Amino acid sequence: MRHGCHTVIASRNQQRVSDAAKKLVAATGQQCLALSLDVREPQTITAAIDKALKKFGKIDILINGAAGNFLCAASSLSFNAYKTVIDIDTVGTFNVSKIMFEKYFQDHGGVIINLTATLDYRGQAFQVHAGTAKAAVDAMTRHLAVEWGHNNIRVNSLAPGPISGTEGMRRLGGHQPNWDRNILRSPLQRMGNKTEIAHAALFLASPLASYVTGTVLVVDGGSWLTNANDYMKLLGIDTYYPSKL
Repeated sequence: MRHGCHTVIASRNQQRVSDAAKKLVAATGQQCLALSLDVREPQTITAAIDKALKKFGKIDILINGAAGNFLCAASSLSFNAYKTVIDIDTVGTFNVSKIMFEKYFQDHGGVIINLTATLDYRGQAFQVHAGTAKAAVDAMTRHLAVEWGHNNIRVNSLAPGPISGTEGMRRLGGHQPNWDRNILRSPLQRMGNKTEIAHAALFLASPLASYVTGTVLVVDGGSWLTNANDYMKLLGIDTYYPSKL
């Protein structure tokens, strides 16, 4: 919005997005339409997109950011919990992208940015549900980039790392032992901030990335390369390996 875009924000909770829209309008002077939808229910997506097109006449950029996550060992994860994360992250991303394609992008082109994660790169402990879902979205990004490129649609993934001051860090980061030590061991030795993720999204959405499609932009300070992924320590288990004499 600070770079000239009118914006639509959508969530299951109408009050939350309405409150956020007021703050965004006051901060930027641009218009912000707040809508209610559930990415798992295509009819709600269709209704929301219709309202957005009626309001603004066009949609240039789609950011798929709906997600669900929590820490849970695979052995304790219920079938329903696993399915719910897949339905929100993966199926929801496809639902919104496909309906947007049919409603507008097919004839006018556009940009799709899918927010994903680096969880699946090494097999992160306690994250089989979210890691599987995000890996599938990254695959979807490549497939859609190939199929929809001739419609002048660019599709990319954006994979943030640990970002300070976010709901994700409040829910997930504080529960992991030695988290601060892991951050200091990462190449840039710090957490990222929300502005850095915003700038990465701005790049992917802008003409600066006009020849970029079907790729994953990792914005994590290199942390996935170096952060510890010790399953036993996460469980609080010390393993003893006796030496052979």
